[in-house]
Amino acid sequence: MKKILFSMLAVTIMTTATFAQKQREKGDKKMKGQHAMHDKKHGKHDKGMMMKELNLTDAQKEQMKANKEAMKVKRQALEKNESITVKEYRDRKEALKKEEKAQMMALLTPDQKAKMEQLKKDKKAEHEKKSAEKLDKLKTKLGLTDDQVAKIKADKAANHAKMEAIRDNENLSRTEREQQLAALKEQKKEGIKKYLTPEQIKKMEEMKSKKAHKKTV
Repeated sequence: MKKILFSMLAVTIMTTATFAQKQREKGDKKMKGQHAMHDKKHGKHDKGMMMKELNLTDAQKEQMKANKEAMKVKRQALEKNESITVKEYRDRKEALKKEEKAQMMALLTPDQKAKMEQLKKDKKAEHEKKSAEKLDKLKTKLGLTDDQVAKIKADKAANHAKMEAIRDNENLSRTEREQQLAALKEQKKEGIKKYLTPEQIKKMEEMKSKKAHKKTV
């Protein structure tokens, strides 16, 4: 009888643990999807704001609208094309993205292009400021030393430079770019952990767990 009860208890524990693991994985997947959707919407918003800052003429706006409609037709045709491989589909989609960017840049005046570059620099500076503020908060919460902070800053700057270099490298194929970005992303997963003490890592994981719990509640 005891053996039967023990077996039933073991099965119950295993079932509960498996269910909990699946729920965590489901939650992580949902969270990643939400982040991706947020980044996409945020990117479109930033692009729209940048276009407003360029003070486009009516003629430029009309031409951009026409280009957008023509590009939409090309994308729809690509989506309906079932005779190509997945790789060919992705390559053509990437080519359309480059074509769209080239069309837009061709419409801008030298002054507008210069202003666009300045807006990008301003956005980068704002991002760096927010990143620094976030690191300062982490320094206080985890009790980081100045040496740890310096190493983390240098690591973040190096990773950002690598990512920009990969994205701007026109000699890379779509597949090569995706592979290199994926490899860099894997390296970033460890993040700042390599510069932390075991106690600091434990505290950081507890902070992440509490934050994730608040979002799901």
